[in-house]
Amino acid sequence: MALLHRPQSEAVRHVSRETPSPRPGLTMAAAGALVAWGVHRLVPGVPMLTASVVLGIAVAHLPGVRSFVRGPARPGLSLAGRRLMRIGIVLLGLGLGLDQVLRLGWATVAMVCAVVAATFFGTVWLGRRLGLPGDQPLLIATGYSICGASAIGAVSEVSGSDEEDVAASVALVTLCGTLAIAVLPLLQDPLGLADPAFGRWVGASVHDVGQVVATAQTAGPGALGEAVLVKLMRVALLAPLVAAVAFSMRARRRGVRTASGRRPAPVPLFVAGFLAAAALRATGLLPGVALDWAHTAQEALLAAALFGLGSAVHLPTLARTGGRAALLGLGAWVVVAGVSYAGVLMTT
Repeated sequence: MALLHRPQSEAVRHVSRETPSPRPGLTMAAAGALVAWGVHRLVPGVPMLTASVVLGIAVAHLPGVRSFVRGPARPGLSLAGRRLMRIGIVLLGLGLGLDQVLRLGWATVAMVCAVVAATFFGTVWLGRRLGLPGDQPLLIATGYSICGASAIGAVSEVSGSDEEDVAASVALVTLCGTLAIAVLPLLQDPLGLADPAFGRWVGASVHDVGQVVATAQTAGPGALGEAVLVKLMRVALLAPLVAAVAFSMRARRRGVRTASGRRPAPVPLFVAGFLAAAALRATGLLPGVALDWAHTAQEALLAAALFGLGSAVHLPTLARTGGRAALLGLGAWVVVAGVSYAGVLMTT
């Protein structure tokens, strides 16, 4: 009888070893998001998502915590970086006012599409030329051309990118976006931009929505309104970009099936959810309080996800490509700022 029970107990122990609990990592990610919120409240100039990435990187390199992050907490942190990111991106659609975007006019819509295309393809090309490893050129290009960390997370879901590539790309894009808060207002007068034109330039060239608000508000409410509308247009292009990347990956890996034995969907489910959320917002059925709660949940989920991604960064490895990544970040910044400036001049 004992012999019959022994293989079963060993099998149970084997399964338990293969499926560790995600609870420690998810708890750590939630705590990291809470601390990032506190940092943002104390220093409003530091976006919550940026603080989450930095905290994740810092915690992963603390001598007393490093082994816990790489061991028991790793499954939950990885889960946060994937699943919570998807839910946060779906909720991001509720902040997209499609009716407001359509009021921009076709000239501005065409300008934004041109800026996104030039930034995306130019950054990917430059990243490959610089020899950046893995999916970093693709992810950095996505972050610069659409909406920073959220876009990087969305594309990484369909590209199957390594966690370290995702975290490194998020860190670079958020750093450059934060620097824009200080640099772009100084250029308004030398470039001869009136307040509304400055707002459009900011909306077309700055990555994260929070960074857009922080930068454009320096020129007043008129500039801020224009900046947010143009930025929403860029966010609207997230879904077609992710779908295009998914289609490209599907064509490249034709015949390859997922672990569950099924071929990957041509359009990821969370992208469909993003579009459905945007359509629901456009109906006007949701009250303002519901949209406020959704925005709070979106920020919390994305912050926890980015903390999980940040914890996967290994600084010694990142340092080996840091110079090339910084050069790519600078080049992409010049591209997006230059193309968007030309577009604003042509449509003003």
